[in-house]
Amino acid sequence: MAYPIERKLVIAVSSSALFDLSESDKVFRENGPKAYKEFQEKHLDTILAMGVAFPFIRRFLGINKRFEKEQPVEVVLLSRNSAATGKRVFRSIKHYGLEISRAAFMEGKSPYGYIPAFNASLFLSANEEDVITAIDYGYPAGTVLPTKVVDDLTDGELRVAFDFDGVIADDESETVFRVGELKAFHQHEVEKSNIPHNPGPLADLFTKLSFMQKLEDRAEEIDRSYKRILRTAIVTARNAPSHERVINTLENWGVSSNETFFLGGMKKERILTVLKPHMFFDDQRSHLGSEAGDIPMVHVPFGIANQRIESQNTAGEQTRR
Repeated sequence: MAYPIERKLVIAVSSSALFDLSESDKVFRENGPKAYKEFQEKHLDTILAMGVAFPFIRRFLGINKRFEKEQPVEVVLLSRNSAATGKRVFRSIKHYGLEISRAAFMEGKSPYGYIPAFNASLFLSANEEDVITAIDYGYPAGTVLPTKVVDDLTDGELRVAFDFDGVIADDESETVFRVGELKAFHQHEVEKSNIPHNPGPLADLFTKLSFMQKLEDRAEEIDRSYKRILRTAIVTARNAPSHERVINTLENWGVSSNETFFLGGMKKERILTVLKPHMFFDDQRSHLGSEAGDIPMVHVPFGIANQRIESQNTAGEQTRR
């Protein structure tokens, strides 16, 4: 029997993250909702191009093909579209063979409030305002940043990379670092090395991905030729001696990552260009960029790193006035 949605790993995705809606969005901005609806109806059978989140979502749904009995994952569409204009989106979903059947169409309203209703461990959207509001309400969300879309069909592995502080864990330690110095941060982390961090906004997602890997562990025990589909990584600016608390936290939670990088301030791009994740999550925009522009990046606007940016922006607006 398939898992009920309460036991599944659910990811909610907006149509703007899954597909390239730049052309129709331009129509909406320049001519309004009526022209937008007419445009979508006129192009109903024109298949939408893949969006930034598409390669990630396609591979994520591939987990169900490996575990057909359990069907442990699900993707739900949460859209600002109306049901009528959403017809084109679902026809594109069918064209690409994506197993997505559940959806919420909000006719212009933000869908963030339905994240917990669908038991979603992540909401991916290209609408930054929706994501910020979701995070403010304590819901797991991230803004998909513009990136070249590369979907290598010969690469069946799903690689997901996370920053640690402000993403998997909360921003307690990052707060210490920002209000003090590196020495104070290391001292704080050494003193609390055996005290697990509190969960951050994507802790539930990371934990459930770890559970998926345990399913793969069992499959590998049964069949040594089993080819694993999921690989996770933590890419953090931390280094020794602050590394130990990260490891102890994961052990306390009963989870792990396949690869862990303690970079000590190195540019994360140096690792990401080798790792080639299908999604990288970080709470700091300054870490979300690559020279080639082909690494899918997601900004998680959580904690002190983003509060400081907001206060600086506010101060800048006041100065300009």
